[in-house]
Amino acid sequence: MDDNGAPNVFLSGGPGTALADEERLRYLPDLNVTTVKVLCGNRYEHFEASTDTTLVGDRELRVFVWARRTYVAE
Repeated sequence: MDDNGAPNVFLSGGPGTALADEERLRYLPDLNVTTVKVLCGNRYEHFEASTDTTLVGDRELRVFVWARRTYVAE
């Protein structure tokens, strides 16, 4: 996939408040990572790489599945 910033991953699952639908499509410059950590206010949502892909529009996206939530230390 080219490096133009178009979404290349889909973040799947998690509690209903984990991420809004429009935040689940992401661009990762390195698809070889095993985890993605997304800052959401005072917490991080953690997603782990899966072997699955999904088709969104005409793009095949790698799927990362929600694994856990951690909170920012104060």
